[in-house]
Amino acid sequence: MPNVIINDIKVEVPENVTVLEAIRLSGGYVPTLCHMKLDDIKIENNPASCRICMVEVAGRRNLAPACVTPIAEGMVIKTHSKKAVNARRTVLQLLLSNHPQDCLKCAKNGQCELQDLASELFITTNPYMGNKSTHKKDVSAAIIRDPSKCIMCRKCETMCNSFQTVGVLSAVDRAFDAVVKPTFDLPLEQTNCTFCGQCVAVCPTGALVAHTYIDEVWQEIDNPKKHVVVQTAPAVRVAIAEEFGYEPGTISTGKLVSALRALGFDKVFDTDFAADLTIMEEATEFLDRIKNGGYMPMLTSCCPGWVKFLEHQFPSLVEMPSSAKSPQQMFGAIAKSFYAEKNNIDPKDMTVVSIMPCIAKKYEAGRPEINSSDEYKDVDYVLTTRELARMIKEAGLNFDTLPEGQYDSPLGESTGAAVIFGRTGGVAEAALRTAYEWITGKNLEAVEFEAIRGYEGVRVAEVKVGEMTVRVAVSHGLGNTRKLLEDIQAGKLQLHLIEVMACPGGCVGGGGQPFHHGNFDIIKKRTEALNRADRNMPIRKSHENPAIKALYEEYLGKPASEKAHHLLHTHYLEREWL
Repeated sequence: MPNVIINDIKVEVPENVTVLEAIRLSGGYVPTLCHMKLDDIKIENNPASCRICMVEVAGRRNLAPACVTPIAEGMVIKTHSKKAVNARRTVLQLLLSNHPQDCLKCAKNGQCELQDLASELFITTNPYMGNKSTHKKDVSAAIIRDPSKCIMCRKCETMCNSFQTVGVLSAVDRAFDAVVKPTFDLPLEQTNCTFCGQCVAVCPTGALVAHTYIDEVWQEIDNPKKHVVVQTAPAVRVAIAEEFGYEPGTISTGKLVSALRALGFDKVFDTDFAADLTIMEEATEFLDRIKNGGYMPMLTSCCPGWVKFLEHQFPSLVEMPSSAKSPQQMFGAIAKSFYAEKNNIDPKDMTVVSIMPCIAKKYEAGRPEINSSDEYKDVDYVLTTRELARMIKEAGLNFDTLPEGQYDSPLGESTGAAVIFGRTGGVAEAALRTAYEWITGKNLEAVEFEAIRGYEGVRVAEVKVGEMTVRVAVSHGLGNTRKLLEDIQAGKLQLHLIEVMACPGGCVGGGGQPFHHGNFDIIKKRTEALNRADRNMPIRKSHENPAIKALYEEYLGKPASEKAHHLLHTHYLEREWL
């Protein structure tokens, strides 16, 4: 192991690491803007384009970019010499000279890495101010792209091209006009963009942000003529507390419910209820395909980013996903039919708001073929976990002192199978818990399917279900999914069930979650929290949820009935590859 000297302290570091990694391993610090590395999911982005991490290395005339300079035996490094700090200040001033000075009204105000670094380096004057490059803003239902705020770190390009393999964003032009944008500068809605939001999750500035509907939701809450209900996704309860200083993986379901009630929502429901409902419909469809020779393997369809990826990149396979809607959309359909009828509410006077870890859910809610009525949307507005935290802070609520609230019935009752929908492998595991008992007629005591748990990009396992061996694949990240589907098309894999989540770790790593800044341990802690929540639930199988049973008895009849199919199922499109 090489011996190096960092800031006058002799340290031993592993071989084949960069200066930046050596500094971090020794407990030191060097700021970065363009560097990104997530070992657990094999993402690395080292363009060395920002030059913020420059350090002084003894014997070298020029400063060295720490993120790409390899360690060598005997190297002597100064991280904060006057020369290095002055170089950083100059680089940062040059970046700021071509950056809009609208921090107070920027969506990333307070969470902008460029802003934080300017404060750290105490940039109060700038000798390089002059003309600025200007670009048109692109506003979609899910993402707002403002290239004028792009600093060419190219993190979004890495996520879009290398990890997700969607291929929408790329660096174009040179020098003063250099920027990251889609081909021909097309709006995102006219591209293959899946709206997964992973570009938003890694963007250090306001160049890529979620399209927020906070003002619209406040207006609905304040409208006395509207009955406003809210649903919360599984992954939100294990992440929202991070926005208030809690440790990652803190389960704050009760405080989450109390916060939403205090904000003024008429009813606070749980998307987990609809996740159990999804299993009823999806498992029924799965068994029907097995018995009657339907399209196999069956793909889960809970993730809207993944669905749009399939429509563009593998249009010949659009019959492969389950026709069951996602839990978000099932909830909206049931809220504006069953719940509305039971409470004598006109669906047009009801507003359904979703709190989601996912930016693609904003896009999904607007898909016309996903709605059960031509007169109104099933889900009216989608807010991310981060956006809900902003609303709680805006309302002046003290998260620490919020009581442990309870979801309203009946659309707030759920099982452990539903809560694990928020992590990779959870949907497949929940489906297997129900399918096992329906196929065998026996009670499943060991409900945790360890064979499909984990963090590998693709996991394939054989699960014994009575006399049948069910081959299951689980994938997270669209790049991993591309390899999986290509293997299926090539005949290399024979499977029965596939679960896909577009984001790293599943919904816990969604584009709308609190920023993890490349720390995959945070995603793991959220995952472990969901598993704990599952273990602590009194009922852990979707088909045993008494509220779900009552819904079928009172309203839907049975899974896959005509009424259930109208409200809870949809179809997908063969989209052009752009």
